[in-house]
Amino acid sequence: MTNQVDRFYAALTVLAGHGHIKQRLIKAYEDNLAEIQDDELPVTLKQSFADFRLQMQQVTPLNGESAVCASVRKMSLDEASACAASVVALYGESIRSQDTVQAKPPMAEIDETRVPPFLVKSV
Repeated sequence: MTNQVDRFYAALTVLAGHGHIKQRLIKAYEDNLAEIQDDELPVTLKQSFADFRLQMQQVTPLNGESAVCASVRKMSLDEASACAASVVALYGESIRSQDTVQAKPPMAEIDETRVPPFLVKSV
């Protein structure tokens, strides 16, 4: 899962760079996010990422351009900005998913037979 967090972070650095928003969006997606497979993502990200991917590849390309280039070319600036915001949201969700996985203690460390001291009745 960390690999996806790294990919989303790399996409964010491209989006935060200089240049036109559409050019940055194409580069961020093609260089960092296009190769992510749905089965590599946590359940909480799968649908959002699938929706984002569909939006980035919904237009049939012309004259040798990629579907991503064609889709972004047809977007308004507001739509391109919304797609960039989706990348930010996906990155945030990937961080939260990673923290949730790391916050769960291993099952071997849970001692269900031990009574917490504050529940022990003193005599």
